[in-house]
Amino acid sequence: MTPVTRVRRYRPEDRDAIEDICVRTAHEGGDSRPHYEAASDSGSAAGGIFPTTFALPYVVLEPDLAFVLDDGTGRAVGYILGAADTPRFVEDYRTKWLPSAAERYPEPSGSSEPSGPPSTPDEAMIRLLHHPERMLVPEVAAYPAHLHIDLLPAWQGRGHGRTLMRTLMQALQDQGAAAVHLSMVTANTPARAFYDRLGFHEIAVPDPGPVTCLGRTTKDLGTL
Repeated sequence: MTPVTRVRRYRPEDRDAIEDICVRTAHEGGDSRPHYEAASDSGSAAGGIFPTTFALPYVVLEPDLAFVLDDGTGRAVGYILGAADTPRFVEDYRTKWLPSAAERYPEPSGSSEPSGPPSTPDEAMIRLLHHPERMLVPEVAAYPAHLHIDLLPAWQGRGHGRTLMRTLMQALQDQGAAAVHLSMVTANTPARAFYDRLGFHEIAVPDPGPVTCLGRTTKDLGTL
């Protein structure tokens, strides 16, 4: 009998799969390992720098808003992770998540404020880990929730991303979040096309750097 894929809530035993998916999709939608030395720290309780910054905090701090695509055998091959209240999440990230994560990835500059541009791609990512307040952008305040979604390449383009998005939108609605935003690497044009199809629109922010901010209401799920 052919396994049937399904979206389900994250379970602790999915952690290794979440780390793997994040690492293999973190560089403009592709594998980050050729580009970053700290992309995947095998055997580390903290995971690589990308999961430590962009995935694991969500499954720890917001488990009710963490969903995976199960390939039908129990293996997660994609995920969507969210936070209903970004300012609250940032506070929890700093006080509850960062202390342990910082032991694995200490601040390169040795100070609370970066001085000058990062010297390596790894240093740039580690700085993001240490500065969760980067998520507090005034222009997206009307979109209080935010999300991250990633699928392994073999599972993309088959409607699973849409299903994951619909699942999270309903969960955000249930928690009272009326709108959601995300940040994506501007160079990842296939991702932008996906978000456009799902009704996301660009949010203008000053000095966005290499990313684009997008947002939409959590309602009107029939358009997803």
